[in-house]
Amino acid sequence: MTRVHDMGGRFGDGPVMPEAEDAPVFAEDWHARALAVTLACGALGQWNIDTSRHARERLSPKDYTRFSYYEKWISALADLLVEKGVLTREDLQGQGAAGLHALAERALRADAVAGALAKGGPATREGGPKPRFTPGQAVRARIPADNALVDGGHTRLPQYAVGAQGYILRLHGTHVLPDSSAHGLGEAPEPLYAVRFHASTLWAHAEHPEDEVVLDLWQSYLEPL
Repeated sequence: MTRVHDMGGRFGDGPVMPEAEDAPVFAEDWHARALAVTLACGALGQWNIDTSRHARERLSPKDYTRFSYYEKWISALADLLVEKGVLTREDLQGQGAAGLHALAERALRADAVAGALAKGGPATREGGPKPRFTPGQAVRARIPADNALVDGGHTRLPQYAVGAQGYILRLHGTHVLPDSSAHGLGEAPEPLYAVRFHASTLWAHAEHPEDEVVLDLWQSYLEPL
């Protein structure tokens, strides 16, 4: 099922307008604060990056299309905070109870921010299924692209690649499977591959058919040819 956020190669969304090379990182001051509070809340350990991405995807189509980038971030964060019981709607409206929050001890301290950002959230894991594919091997992106574990769930397989033939470029190792992780079903690590596709196999009228697109795709997204 194609969702509003899965817009790669889709017609009707207007031209891509590149920003100037000297454009500021944050167009408005509140954009920086939206990023900061999202990262700070993520450090509380109540969800993972896949859950966070899925929260943005779950915004209503009307909101998703009219919201700016950081409006999507802050709106999805508000949803997560309420869904996970971290805050109430009254808290978000400034009407909640005062006092120290139960998660206060997990708050990211100012002197720990640089280290936390430098470390990131590595998704590589040991174990998991053995790799099925080798560099140079022809594969096909599975049909359909939908999450095979959760109806309407999160996945990193874009709709435009469904059914397309590509070639294994390299194996990245074993990584957490977003389709499972986003929904609290465990990490379910799988081999992750860089897969090379010719533009002409992805789009019927590619402006530069000789171009190549490289996608990072999990093993369960792929079928051998």
